Amino acid sequence: MTRIDAHLHLWTLARGDYGWLTADLEPIYRDFALTDLAPHLEAGAIEGMILVQAAPTEAETMFLLGIAASAERVRGVVGWTDFDAPDAVAHIETLAAHELLVGFRPMVQDIADDDWLQRPALAPQLAAMARHRLVFDALVLPRHLTRLLQVVDRHPDLCFVLDHCAKPRLATGELDDWQRDIARLAERDNIVCKLSGLVTEARPDWELADLRRAVDHVRDCFKPERLLWGSDWPVVNLAGGYAKWLAAAESLLADLSPDQRANIFGGTADRIYLANRGRRTR
Repeated sequence: MTRIDAHLHLWTLARGDYGWLTADLEPIYRDFALTDLAPHLEAGAIEGMILVQAAPTEAETMFLLGIAASAERVRGVVGWTDFDAPDAVAHIETLAAHELLVGFRPMVQDIADDDWLQRPALAPQLAAMARHRLVFDALVLPRHLTRLLQVVDRHPDLCFVLDHCAKPRLATGELDDWQRDIARLAERDNIVCKLSGLVTEARPDWELADLRRAVDHVRDCFKPERLLWGSDWPVVNLAGGYAKWLAAAESLLADLSPDQRANIFGGTADRIYLANRGRRTR
């Protein structure tokens, strides 16, 4: 089974639309290209990747699609479009024509209105995504989970991917509410969970024990068939780097069967983003 990293970013600072990316984030405040990524893919035996937007612009979507068009290992792009625009449905329809576009990711964690997900005005946009078999990547925080649950219920034909396990508060250990809401969300068949982004939520000198409670919980709730692994590179460079996180994930999942691990490290990504969406699997 193809080994896929389901969450990677590439960026060029001169493009100027990464509002969150400032000089304070010194380890990642530079350009990151496929050439920088290649050694990590080789070391991890990663054969495919999903590129995910890091800026809230359609220019970012086109930037990533341009990279994907000439990069054999890029299997799909999760882009961005303005869901609040009057012509949002038309934009979704147009962008869906790109073969390598597999989904959209509104940056919900950065939206001031915590109830944004529940706006009735979003229904046509989500319905358009479902028609085109596009995936909704949910970049949310623990406080958004109850809202996300309602949206997932309202749109049973749309596939949702929960990014970064909803960023549990690993550094403080405040996980009780997160665990409850994750368990409820996992009861829905149209959402899967991306095992990514955890190390940047843990204490700076994190160890396996700091991650285990969260990883075990999403394993129990979603099961290996509905989990997919992502590096969150280069953001992961803020918390130990690609190799350290990959090794940690492999260790935390070592007791699973080979087939179960193959699902998490590629099979689920292929099924959710590619095969079932009619996208090119290369």
